[in-house]
Amino acid sequence: MSAATLSSEYVTDIMGLVLRIEKRRLSPLARVIFDAAENGSVLIHIPSMVFAEILYLSEKGRISIALQDVADYLKKHPNFRETPITLEAIQAAAEITDIPELHDRLIAGTTKLLDLELITNDSIIQASAHVRTVW
Repeated sequence: MSAATLSSEYVTDIMGLVLRIEKRRLSPLARVIFDAAENGSVLIHIPSMVFAEILYLSEKGRISIALQDVADYLKKHPNFRETPITLEAIQAAAEITDIPELHDRLIAGTTKLLDLELITNDSIIQASAHVRTVW
């Protein structure tokens, strides 16, 4: 998919964002979407739960970035928007019956509420009947 055929907005989960900031391998499509957001032509929403997961995984040593790295990245790239987890997003998550992990359901619920595609490499989320994904 070329930048000309991208949607104007997406949502990312933790792995899309972490892999980008850590300069690790993304799928070709995810790379194009992140490039477009960094260049100002696409908006990427980041559910608040992603920040909580980054804090947890950083403290456990499972990822190399910390919250400050994310804050620095977001300051440099204004086309990434923090999206709070609202009651409506939680209600949307409650309808998602095929993603068992709560954090992933909340991210998927936010995505469903916004009616956007989720950038994720998580096979369980990709298999969900409730959310559209790209990778």
